[in-house]
Amino acid sequence: MRAVIQRVTRASCTVDGEVTGQIDAGFLVLLGIEDADTDEDLQWLAQKICGLRVFGDENGLMNKALADIDGNILLISQFTLFAQTKKGNRPSFIRAARPDKAIPLYEQMIKTLSAITGKKTATGIFGADMKIELLNDGPVTIIMDTKDKENH
Repeated sequence: MRAVIQRVTRASCTVDGEVTGQIDAGFLVLLGIEDADTDEDLQWLAQKICGLRVFGDENGLMNKALADIDGNILLISQFTLFAQTKKGNRPSFIRAARPDKAIPLYEQMIKTLSAITGKKTATGIFGADMKIELLNDGPVTIIMDTKDKENH
């Protein structure tokens, strides 16, 4: 799994003119799923996202996690995070999981993030043409990949 986590002041997802999910302060998480991903990857990534300390404390230092600021998550599926661009100019998405594998993991990530935060995770619609609006705060953008876990 690969995630692009953006600290936001606000973010929303619109599909066909309807808002499917919106948040105030928190994280916009773009999530890519590949065939090799497991529940272990999902659990690791969910814990890392929720524990990420990138919100300012009283001294302006990035010491606070999502729970410390009563923040929210907007989770968006994004298979293009697994684009391969070595050959030619048209990206290949062969590493991205097909919907039969990706949808159950995406739905489990929604449940897992909601369970950890104790709050409903806002979402887009898997596979839809989504319009994402955000106000990136900082900007702070973190990329995580479950295949590149650090041993700390």
